[in-house]
Formats: sequence, structure tokens, C-alpha cells
Amino acid sequence: MTNPRMTLIAILFSTAIVAAAPQRDTFRVTAEEVRIDALVTENGRPVSRLQAADFEVFDNGVPQEIRYAALQKDTPISATLVFDLSRSVAGELLDSLKEAASALLDDFKTEDHAALITFNNAVVLGSPPTRDFAGVRRALDKVKAFGNSALIDACYAGLTLAETRPDPPLLIIFSDGRDTFSWLTERAALETAKRSHAVVYTVSTGMLPKKAFLRDVTDLTGGTLFEVESTRNLPEVFVGILNEFRRRYLLTYTPQGVPEAGWHELVVRVNRSSARVRARPGYVRRNSAGN
Repeated sequence: MTNPRMTLIAILFSTAIVAAAPQRDTFRVTAEEVRIDALVTENGRPVSRLQAADFEVFDNGVPQEIRYAALQKDTPISATLVFDLSRSVAGELLDSLKEAASALLDDFKTEDHAALITFNNAVVLGSPPTRDFAGVRRALDKVKAFGNSALIDACYAGLTLAETRPDPPLLIIFSDGRDTFSWLTERAALETAKRSHAVVYTVSTGMLPKKAFLRDVTDLTGGTLFEVESTRNLPEVFVGILNEFRRRYLLTYTPQGVPEAGWHELVVRVNRSSARVRARPGYVRRNSAGN
């Protein structure tokens, strides 16, 4: 029987690769800019042509001056695919997953980057961030579904890997939401999500309970959860995630009038009464000593 230590070794292997790559600041800030990734919709459709003056941002209830607001559609992105390859994915579901991933990669632009992480009894880095999308396909073609599910460990590895590139980071997690083999706790992974720039989109094969890890990590990063009962439209879901991510706004501001350290609650609004804004609920700020 596989030992849980093998999962930990796989995580350490993945994070060792991450540590060797150029790092960037996490969502913690001192006097530097805070970045907010926001999706604005009206009647279920993304809203375009908004400017900084159309937004309001409140940091711990204090209004902030937005320095920059623009759609991400013309910005290169870095996507990390985190795929469940436990025994529950074997058979037709795995074929559908590979088809959906291929359709997603077809929609990537040449300047984008993609990475692949798979998990069952262990977390495996199938491909580091690369523009060689054919190489990502080859890595995915070789995988087989078996064993247990280290979902939480894989999510942590994906969030860490997403921070190795300066491009807007997108994380797509495909799983049934069940974890049977992780070494890390949900709390550890969710604390990492609070400190990450990544926006997590999750695709679950079935309905999740109201209190579920995939739902929590999606909400903490301002992403969207998709619960699919049929895998027939999985390629459409994956491509739709990429298109939605490109239609999100990147907002920046320098915090004013708020404490240095701790959790900061964020509220983002637009000057349209019928519009809805989806963004992360907050970020962690460190003090001038770096704590």
C-alpha cells in the first residue's frame, strides 16, 4: 500500500521546482500596489469598456484611489491545470478530460503559458509553465487514472506553482471534490489561497455540499465553480473558463488609511445598479518588517 509520505515527497519535489524559478511577491503588500482581479457581469454576461472611474474599491471599509483598471483580454496569461487522476476518473471520464484540455490548449495564444499538475496517490508535475502546448498535450496523453485523491495537496502545489510567473495566473482544478489521501490540511491550502494572486476556477463532476473545499478555495480567490453532471459539454466549460478569465478586469491601488498588517477585507463595486462584481474577498498585508 502506498504510504502518505509519498504524497509529501511529491509535494516537496514540486515546490523544489517552484523554488528554483523566479519568484514574485504574494498578495501580501507593504506600500506597494494591491492587485484585484474582478469579473463584472450584467444579465449574466461580462461587461466591457469600464474604466477606473467606474469602480469603487474599499479596503477595510476605507475608499481607495484606483490607479489602473483594464481588461486582461490582451495580456498574456499563465494557466495551471490541476487534474484529478484518481480511480474515479478512469474510463470515459478521463477521455472527456483529455478532450476538454486539448480544446482549452487550442484556445491559448502563443504568448500564454500553460502548466500541468496531476494527482492521485501523489502530486505530479506533468509540465512546468511553458509555451510548448504540444508538450503539455503529450504529458496528458500518457497519464492513467488510478488510486486515491490528494486534492488538497495538489491545490497547494498548483497555487505555489502559479506564483512563479508574472503573468495573470489562472488555476483550473478538475475533481469530484473528494480528498482521500492528502497530507496537508484544508486550512493550510486555504491560507495559501489568501496569499496568492491566482484566480481559481473549479470544475466538479457532480454537485458539491454547501461546505466544500473546492467551493471555499474558489470563493477566496474570486473564481467560479462549475458543477457538471454530464461530461459531454466539458470542452465548452473549459474554453468558457478561459474566455471569462480574459474578460476580467485588473485593478490596482496603493493602500491608504489602513493598517499595515493582517487580513484586509475588500469590497469592489461598479456604478451600474444591475451589474454584479466577483472578486476575492480580501488579502493579507504584512508590516514594514516583512511579518
